[in-house]
Amino acid sequence: MKKVLIVDDRAEIRRLVQMTLELGEFEFMEAADGPTALHLIRSAQPDVILLDIMMPGGLDGLDVCRTVKTDPNVRSRIVLLTARGQQKDIEDGLKAGADAYLVKPFSPLELIDTVERLAV
Repeated sequence: MKKVLIVDDRAEIRRLVQMTLELGEFEFMEAADGPTALHLIRSAQPDVILLDIMMPGGLDGLDVCRTVKTDPNVRSRIVLLTARGQQKDIEDGLKAGADAYLVKPFSPLELIDTVERLAV
């Protein structure tokens, strides 16, 4: 079973994402901030991380993404799932190492397809 970490400071968004993906064969974990996400990433090694950019806790999603992508012990794939949808935001996210970038409100089918494609 593939592990998916949902990182968003809003509990209702984490629940919506999980409900969207529940038909798949996934085990879910959640984090509400960057430091908690990094701890879970290092300890649980999720296959896919769904990561918001704007979060409290001193580490935003881009910081978490850069940290994960430069850690040779972590092989997780990252989907930035955020309300920030300007071209510059997308470019910054991909430069930080994201494997995919989805803008809220997201398409449920696009989210499912993206996670299934990356969770290999």
